[in-house]
Amino acid sequence: MTLTITLENEIEKEGELVIRAPHLTDDEFYEFCQRNPLLPIERTKEREIIVMAPADAFGDSRNNEFSADLTFWNRSLTTPGIVFASSAGFTLANGAVRSPDAAWISAASWNALPANLRAPFAHIAPDFVVEIMSPSDRLKKVQDKMHEYLASGVRLGWLIDRTNRTVYVYRPNTPLETLDDPATVSGDPELPGLTVNMARVLQDSI
Repeated sequence: MTLTITLENEIEKEGELVIRAPHLTDDEFYEFCQRNPLLPIERTKEREIIVMAPADAFGDSRNNEFSADLTFWNRSLTTPGIVFASSAGFTLANGAVRSPDAAWISAASWNALPANLRAPFAHIAPDFVVEIMSPSDRLKKVQDKMHEYLASGVRLGWLIDRTNRTVYVYRPNTPLETLDDPATVSGDPELPGLTVNMARVLQDSI
């Protein structure tokens, strides 16, 4: 496999590498990911491969705190859905392959997806996605990703800015909701009963 690599100065500052490979097939992209299993990788709708820096250790532990609350809530449901961690990839309607820090898909949505579209990167927009910003992330860039999720069919999205202790709540056709230093955040009405202890997610030390 031959790839042309172009490093953009602005992206370099954000700890990302852009690989311009517009002719790479889906199978070849999957092979590229398999060859680099330790790297967080996404692909944009323009078919640019984005290789991101691994999460910082304590920041990743906060991601796990979030995933724990999401998992416990899912297990409490009469018909549990599926909780996904940051290594899962989803192929969106515009062709982008994204890996949110956490995601949830209802059992009904997953069961309606044909088996041949479930792997390797499921052709489905999760019902719920979460992005937890790293210190190097630019807010505008991650906000654009959240709008991409909504355009693809996501029903609820949370963008968590740990540095500024802020949570942005995204819903289709609804004004953006900004929560400053919330102790908890609720998933109602889209995810009834989900409450995340945001104090644990936002803490910066033990």
